[in-house]
Parts: sequence; C-alpha cells; structure tokens
Amino acid sequence: MIKEWRRRRAVQRVKPGDGRALQRFRWWQLPFRALFYLRLTSDDGSHTVYAVDVRHWQSHSSENLKAHLYRDGRQHALSRLPAALPVPGGTVEVRMSPFGVKRCHYVTDRGPEYQLVPDPHSAEGRRGRLERERPALSRAIGLLSLCVLVAALAVLVPQVAEQLTKPEEIARHTGSFTSPIGLPKWGNIALGLATVAASTERALRLRYNWLLDGGAG
Repeated sequence: MIKEWRRRRAVQRVKPGDGRALQRFRWWQLPFRALFYLRLTSDDGSHTVYAVDVRHWQSHSSENLKAHLYRDGRQHALSRLPAALPVPGGTVEVRMSPFGVKRCHYVTDRGPEYQLVPDPHSAEGRRGRLERERPALSRAIGLLSLCVLVAALAVLVPQVAEQLTKPEEIARHTGSFTSPIGLPKWGNIALGLATVAASTERALRLRYNWLLDGGAG
C-alpha cells in the first residue's frame, strides 16, 4: 500500500519533455552521467526505444536531480527523483543512492520487472561488460566490495555505541561502552575511502542495501 502510494506520488511529478535530441554518451561524462535503454515491442511488431538519462553528481540538491525519458531519441518526459515514468505496459522506476543509480527498472502492469540495459560507454555499461567477459574477476571485485562494507559496519557500530554512551547522564543508566576496535585517524580515513569505493562499485551494478550502502552514505 505504501509502495503504491509512493509510486502514484512519483507519477504526479512527471512533466512532458520538450522534444530535444538525446546526446551521445561521452567518455568524460563517466563520473556523473547514467544512461539506460529499454526496447519495447508493440502488438503490431514495431519497436520503440526508450532511454533514461540521469546527470547525477552535477547537482547536490535532490530538488534539481532529474531523470529524463527519451523516446526514439527525443525527450518525451522528465521527473524529479525518485521517478516513476509511465511507458506502454508499465512504469520505469528510477532511484538514486549517494553513490549512483540504485534502481532503474521497467515494472510491468502485470508485476514482473526488468532492469534497463546501460549504455555500453557508461560506467555501468563498462562494469557490465567486465561481468560478461571476466566473470571470475567480476565476482572477486564484488565480493571484495561486500567485505569492505561489512568490515566498515563492524567498525562503525561499536564506535557509534561508544559515542552514544559517553555522556554521563546516559552512562549512569546504561553503563559506558568502549569500542574494542580503535583505529588511528589515518585508519578511519582509509576505511572511509575504501567504503566509498566499495559502495560506488556496487552502484555500478545497481546493488543497494539500506544497511550496508545506506550506512556508508
């Protein structure tokens, strides 16, 4: 029920596009642009290609971050994120995490959903090519990212508990807690950078977990 309410609110944010042409993906846009495609076939056998273009990292304000929907190369609609963009047979849902796109799926009216295909020149597309061509290496990188986030969580939770129980008023009732893991300042910085890299790698695969990736943000 809540999910459907959120989807209706997102649909209400959709505005018509101005028909501008879809720009080709450039290599220097790798850090801040995501581009995904959806190819739909109508009942008469004709094909329509939809594209979702998100220029993330260009704006730090969620009010200005938008998903642009193109139909056969022309801007058809746009919406603030999180977005629910109506297309024939369903809706394209787009959501962001602090590290990139965490969801870009075609949700059909019948229920099944499918992830859109990233542009081969985008960061997501290049990561997908690595997964297809070097599956063993891809799995190793994915496992390393997961281990980094689990380790960061194991360090973060005790440190937060220590800070929460440090005030005398709280310690008097609950007792004080001392984290068994104490990292030097450079260690915390290194772990923070590794955590950002791990969450970014997962975002390139549209992987997101509220505890692991959300905590990293």
